[in-house]
Amino acid sequence: MILKTIIKQIKQYRTAVILTPVFTSAEVFIGVLIPYITASIIDKGINQSNLEAVYKYGTIMVGLAFLSLLFGILAGRYAAYSSTGVAANLRDAMYGNIQRFSFSDIDKFSTAGLVTRMTTDVSNVENSIQMLLRTSVRAPLNLISSFVMCFFINSYMSLIFVCAIGILSISLYFLIKRATKLFQQIFQKYDTLNSVIEENVNAIRVVKAYVRENKELSKLDKAALSLYTLNVKAEGLMALNHPIMNMVVYGCIIAISWFGAHQISEGTLTTGQLTSLFSYVMTVMMSLMMLSMIFVSVTMSVASARRITEVINEEPDMFNPDSPLLEIKDGSVDFNNVCFSYKKGGDYALEKISLHIKSGESVGVIGGTGSGKSSLGSLICRLYDVCEGSVSVGGVDVRCYDLKVLRESVAIVLQKNTLFSGTVLDNLRWGKEDATLEECRQACRMACADEFISQLEEGYNSKIEQGGTNLSGGQRQRLALARALLKKPKILILDDATSAVDTATEEKIRTAIHNSNKDSTKIIISHRILSITDCDRIIVVDNGMVCGFDTHDNLLKNNNIYQDIYQMQSSGGEGDFDAKN
Repeated sequence: MILKTIIKQIKQYRTAVILTPVFTSAEVFIGVLIPYITASIIDKGINQSNLEAVYKYGTIMVGLAFLSLLFGILAGRYAAYSSTGVAANLRDAMYGNIQRFSFSDIDKFSTAGLVTRMTTDVSNVENSIQMLLRTSVRAPLNLISSFVMCFFINSYMSLIFVCAIGILSISLYFLIKRATKLFQQIFQKYDTLNSVIEENVNAIRVVKAYVRENKELSKLDKAALSLYTLNVKAEGLMALNHPIMNMVVYGCIIAISWFGAHQISEGTLTTGQLTSLFSYVMTVMMSLMMLSMIFVSVTMSVASARRITEVINEEPDMFNPDSPLLEIKDGSVDFNNVCFSYKKGGDYALEKISLHIKSGESVGVIGGTGSGKSSLGSLICRLYDVCEGSVSVGGVDVRCYDLKVLRESVAIVLQKNTLFSGTVLDNLRWGKEDATLEECRQACRMACADEFISQLEEGYNSKIEQGGTNLSGGQRQRLALARALLKKPKILILDDATSAVDTATEEKIRTAIHNSNKDSTKIIISHRILSITDCDRIIVVDNGMVCGFDTHDNLLKNNNIYQDIYQMQSSGGEGDFDAKN
């Protein structure tokens, strides 16, 4: 499965992937001939004082060296081109699949884990691909070709290589077997480290406000120490590869020198042949060294490739039906005996919810912290799917619609407002890509954002930093609200969308929204009664269940929870209210 997934991403780099081993093979075969030509120069030229033979074989050797260099350059170029290309395709494939993920899929992998997979893990695989395309071809061919040449020169001496290969192979097997488990643990620790860093950077203002720099450094030190310990174990284990290799190489050189000297004295081996044998023994040993490096690299990259494959092959738990509906009749919303949990087998965030909201109706939602208010809004536009029952929009189960069509018809302003780096206009046009400047201004006037945008140095062309950090919380909320209004949706969901603005501004926003787009269904989720009193009806949520759904006046008469919230906030308490029965 892992190999198949990686191979699929070769795509347009198939030719480069094929040419790399071809040029590498040509480089190896030519390179292997050079020590043999060197032996001829010594035996037929230098030892016999024959300058003509020296010139002849010297010219051949220079030509072969030039060809070997040329093929090596071409192999390196195509290896770099194909490995970086496949890495780019892997990132594209992961990122593309992530865009299909539901919120629950993102929760499964974690943001930090996904970042690690798209950076560190892909880089490991990229390095391994380049090594596999060149080194995995070069090393075995060098090994086999050099061994054949040794056997051709002196079959008795070639037995030394057989012993060396056996000793090295057994050593590598035990090293790699132990190192594989350690490398798998290391990449999990990278996720933890990235998570600590990401959390700290995102919350740096809070960290500084509470003077908790030392505590955050302590958390990072703990994560880094854990990663350091595993790395030391793994790298220390793999470091044994080098001294073992040196021991085998020096052992071969000593053995060849000993037996070669005896054979030269007996006349069964020439000086040139012994010289070429030394060259070949170094080539064989270097090939074995390269093979050991391949094993180390592959050991690391297999763990990375497995993590990459998990993301690419992950089937989102939210998908379009076979024949999705492409049109939504109206903005009516129905919850039909809905049960919902954020985790499979976990406690229900919503339980046995049954509601009917008419198209064009204005509905408020109020309840305590963790009561399930936001979950209601998330289910309407299918940010999550229900566990039991169904949610319908326009009289049809939301799971029957094309996801894009559904979400384009529903605009939701979440509790946490996200703005992107770019201009004010760039951010507004997330709501409507082809919106004119006047349309953007109109939406901003409704959201009371035009007043502060006009005061910016470049107005609607002013730059916004990533996350909108150069704006206040209230300004970010108003821009996010304007972005949603620009869609002119069938259903508008505001999840505490005005919690950071003052009461007077909130009143203006409520009036503007109420008077706009009369056909649009408006669902206003809030912890403040003042924000929802002018809604047609109000839903009271407590512990994941609907405890009331009526007008403001009727709820004040008949609903104890709503009465408690009203009395608390009327007496001056503007904070969130944890409803109790």
